[in-house]
Amino acid sequence: MKRLLLSALLVAPIFAADDDGPREATKRIHESATVLSEIMNAGDKAIPDDLLGKAQCVGIVPNLKRAGFIVGAKYGKGVITCRTSGGSGWSGPATVRIEGGSIGFQIGAGETDVVFIVMNHRGMEKLTEDKFTIGGDASAMAGPVGRSAEARTDAMMHAEILSYSRARGVFAGISLEGATLRPDKDDNAKVYGHAVSQKEILEGHVTAPHSAMPLYTELNRWAATKKSE
Repeated sequence: MKRLLLSALLVAPIFAADDDGPREATKRIHESATVLSEIMNAGDKAIPDDLLGKAQCVGIVPNLKRAGFIVGAKYGKGVITCRTSGGSGWSGPATVRIEGGSIGFQIGAGETDVVFIVMNHRGMEKLTEDKFTIGGDASAMAGPVGRSAEARTDAMMHAEILSYSRARGVFAGISLEGATLRPDKDDNAKVYGHAVSQKEILEGHVTAPHSAMPLYTELNRWAATKKSE
């Protein structure tokens, strides 16, 4: 028990240092665009084009923090944007917190880029809630990698969320089972200049900030129009 408590105390300072100002909220949007660009330009190691083309929402978490020693933990902030009515445009980016933990022997710490794609409207609706658990409130699986659709399985096509990670140059599908997602209301207020709900943002009821343009450029390049099933 003492070892467990000591491990938690060692991990805590890493996460407590994450105190964002307005510039950091905007910087995160730019970093998300860069992560998506680099991953999608990885050729046969990228997210399959057809899956991204069918996605209802795309979430990106640059530099998800990982720490462990007895207690494994994950914490990060990212942005998510969803298709607006008609399927061709994208909502303004909403800031989300992703948190998750597991108890087990996990040595080491580092940062990982995470990308997750929400495949249907039901999954999108979950994102508008104050908090939901991936794999519990919404079905999720590690996403397939590669340009070819042959890597997909029937189960993957029925998952509401497919997730990926990139660490130390290695990109692969990753399970986010048990992680929680919640809106970051403070950061959203910083980005839009006033209080705004997650639902208003993701349904396209607020004007997107200029800082989102690089992200839209990448989304329109790889997933411009939602493809029919």
